[in-house]
Amino acid sequence: MIRVLVVDDSPMMQRLLSTILDADPEIEVIGTAGDPYEARARIKELDPDVVTLDLEMPNMNGIDFLHKIMQLRPMPVVVISSHVEQSEAIAREVLEAGAHACLPKPKLDDEASLLAMRRIVRQAGRGGPPMESMNGAHRSATGMRSSQSGHDAASRGRPELVAIGASTGGIEAISEVLSTFSADCPPTVIVQHLPAGFSRNLADRLNRLVKPAVREAADGEPLAPGTVYIAPGGERHLVVSGPALKGRLIAGDPVSGHRPSIDVLFGSIAQLKGVSVAAALLTGMGSDGARGMYRIRSNGGRTVSQDEATSLIFGMPKAAVELGAAAEVLPITRIAGALLAGRKNIENEGSGQ
Repeated sequence: MIRVLVVDDSPMMQRLLSTILDADPEIEVIGTAGDPYEARARIKELDPDVVTLDLEMPNMNGIDFLHKIMQLRPMPVVVISSHVEQSEAIAREVLEAGAHACLPKPKLDDEASLLAMRRIVRQAGRGGPPMESMNGAHRSATGMRSSQSGHDAASRGRPELVAIGASTGGIEAISEVLSTFSADCPPTVIVQHLPAGFSRNLADRLNRLVKPAVREAADGEPLAPGTVYIAPGGERHLVVSGPALKGRLIAGDPVSGHRPSIDVLFGSIAQLKGVSVAAALLTGMGSDGARGMYRIRSNGGRTVSQDEATSLIFGMPKAAVELGAAAEVLPITRIAGALLAGRKNIENEGSGQ
C-alpha cells in the first residue's frame, strides 16, 4: 500500500484529491495538510511514501517548500497545481527542484487524467523514474534537463565533487576506496553513520593512511581539491551549497533514521547547478542514501553501489539498486575507479594514450 499525504490549502481540493487517490486499491491517503508548516509536522508524524503538493499556499510557496523537503527529507513529491498548465517555466522549475512529476488540478469529467494521476502516484511510491507529466510542457522541460546533463558529463569527464555514504562496515570500505585516491582528487564529502565524537578520530586515522588530506567537516568551509571531509557524528546534517562549493552543518531531525543522514547530503548535492558529481553508497543497514542518490542520478550524476559479495551488510546498497539509483554495482576494490573514471580518461587523452 502506497501511503500518501495530500498538501493543499483548499479543504475542498484536499477532499477531492483524497477521493480520487483512495479509489485506487494500492493507494491510501493517510492525512492532509493546509500549509507547509502543517505539512512538515505531518511528514514527521506520518512518514508518507509520497506527498502531493500544491504550489500556491499560505506562509510559504510550494516551490520553496519543495526545496526544503529535498534538502532535509528527500521523498517522492508529486506537484498538483493549476500553475503547471499555464507556464512551462514553472513546470521546469518544479522538476529541477526535485519533484517526481507535476500535474494540473484534476477534472472529475476527465477519466483519463484521473487514471494517469493515480498511475503516477503509484509509480512515485514504488520508486519509478521521475519527471512524468501530463502535458508537453513538462516533457519539454524533462528533455532539456536530460540533454544538459549529458552535455555536462561529456564535457567535464572527471567529477568536480565526490560524495560517499556508508554505515555498518563502512570504515573499512571507506578506507579501501580512499586508498587509491590521489593527492589532487576532487573534493570529497562523506557521511559515515557514527555517534558524536567518533568522526574526528576517523578523520585523523584516515589522514594518516591515504594521500588526500582528511578532516572533519566544518560549517561554511569551502570544499577544496585534494581534501576529504567527514561529516561530524550525531548532531547536525552535512549539506553542500553552491554555486561555490561549501560544506554546511545544519540542524534538523534525523532523516531515514540518522543524523547526519546520507539522504540529506545527497539531496543537497542533487540540487547543485552546473557541478559534475559522482556518488557511492557503501555497506550498511537500512536505506539511508538511496533516495538522495536517485536524485543525483536523475540529475546526470555518476552513481555506484557496493556489491553484496563485498558488503558487510547489503542493506543501503541494495535499497539503491532496487530504487534504480545505482548506475553500477561493483566490488569495493573497483568503486574508486568508477568514481574517478572521467579523471583517468582525461589524463590518458592528454598523454596520447
